[in-house]
Amino acid sequence: MIRLDDRLVCLRFETMKAVSALAAVRHLLDTGAVRRGDTLLDSSSGIYAYALALACHRYGMRCHIVGSTTVDRTLHTQLAVLGATLEQMEPCSDLKLDQKRRVERVHEILAEHPGYHWMRQYHDDVHYLGYRAIADRIREAVGGAAGLTLVGGVGSGASTGALARYLRGAGDPAHPPADVQLVGVQPYGSLTFGAEHVPDPEIIIAGIGSSIPFGNVAHELYDTLHWISFDAALAGSVDLLRRHAVFAGLSTGAGYLAARHERERAPERTVVFIAADTGHRYVDTVYARHREAAALADLAPREVRDQRQLALPWSRMHWNRAPAPAGRRRGAGRGCGGCVGGAARGGRAGSMTKRGNR
Repeated sequence: MIRLDDRLVCLRFETMKAVSALAAVRHLLDTGAVRRGDTLLDSSSGIYAYALALACHRYGMRCHIVGSTTVDRTLHTQLAVLGATLEQMEPCSDLKLDQKRRVERVHEILAEHPGYHWMRQYHDDVHYLGYRAIADRIREAVGGAAGLTLVGGVGSGASTGALARYLRGAGDPAHPPADVQLVGVQPYGSLTFGAEHVPDPEIIIAGIGSSIPFGNVAHELYDTLHWISFDAALAGSVDLLRRHAVFAGLSTGAGYLAARHERERAPERTVVFIAADTGHRYVDTVYARHREAAALADLAPREVRDQRQLALPWSRMHWNRAPAPAGRRRGAGRGCGGCVGGAARGGRAGSMTKRGNR
């Protein structure tokens, strides 16, 4: 955890989804859903592929990934060294089509290999489990604050949704209900919260948005939403490195932008934002364009009352823990057995608190 100022904290990961993948695989082994030597299968745009490969490497499993067209050479090499099988989609300028094709390919593989276990990172609540230890770490670091605001990319819902539930208590008698506001970050073009009608001319930020319904996004957990364009997220990423020496991915730039705004609106609250990965795979697409980055002082969100008012480069809306929009109802998780309210297995998160450069 990197403290950028007295009330702004960066929760930094090298590979965030390793937390969820390790706990999920361990849970599946413990419950007998899979055995060592089995093949675990899923689709990924990058971070989860590496996380699942690491988990399979640790627990003696085989790993099969249907990868996005955005998987770069570095990740391709890492997966190969870890022994994972990668099927990468053909180049495609439309990431919505890329996501759809990946899911179709997963179903084809399952038909060919019914013994494979589909991890269903977008639909199974088992991926919430690993974040309990992270929530405990946050609680220790910022305990006693008047209120906590958690900011992060929505994506499959596992990271922000799980952390909010655990931090709010989630029926755990050891931790009474806490004042935790959850702020979700979405790219334009994502249908999860109804922004599919507003395209971003640059790119939909893979990993924090979706062109298909995700079954484990609990819409009713979110208080506020920010939709942030590629250009605005780029400015956030560059400023975070320049101002605080934190080198992180594009979704982190978007989260940092939203977190600064929430911090200014409620100076009495502590704001924690998630940095899901490092900035290495964004060197050419983001950091090499640092001279194009807008000054953050020139950026502010457009406050909207509903999705019809959304507009680039940045919009903000109160969600007020409302249920999912029509057609995006949350599906039942599989293989977790009500895991979010139960005890997650595993050790504590071992990160070190320090103050970021200013």
